[in-house]
Amino acid sequence: MGKTDKTNVMRVLDAKKISYESHAYDADPSLSGEQIAELLGEKTEKVFKTLVTRGKSGQYYVFVVPVIAELDLKKAASVSGEKSVAMIKQKELLPLTGYVHGGCSPIGMKKQFKTFIHATAPTFDRVFVSAGKVGHQVELAPADLIEVASCEIAEIV
Repeated sequence: MGKTDKTNVMRVLDAKKISYESHAYDADPSLSGEQIAELLGEKTEKVFKTLVTRGKSGQYYVFVVPVIAELDLKKAASVSGEKSVAMIKQKELLPLTGYVHGGCSPIGMKKQFKTFIHATAPTFDRVFVSAGKVGHQVELAPADLIEVASCEIAEIV
């Protein structure tokens, strides 16, 4: 990738001097997380998706879970201290986060929301999250991801 192809996520990581590797693949928004993991040649457990929710209070929360897992909304509500949380509508994603569906990353959102990452993340040496653009992923140490995205580790699937 050339200098001009840097995504906002990569600029944030560069600014914080965090080591990462970027991966690009055919930007097909219909690809499932499993298919993306396959394109990357990685285990689905190491590739994470970023989900944005709204709690009953109106607060937004971000959950980072393995692509093969489903966010457990009851557990998500519990860790965020809400009575309930629900996924936001796809059309709300871009104005809220600055990212499109399929390219949402926990790193570098327009506003920092309380972010939770699944408890398995720290068990890997490297994990993958969206680089903020469909067709792009960044691979980095889970500790760096947790630090840069201010994640709380939680059992959320």
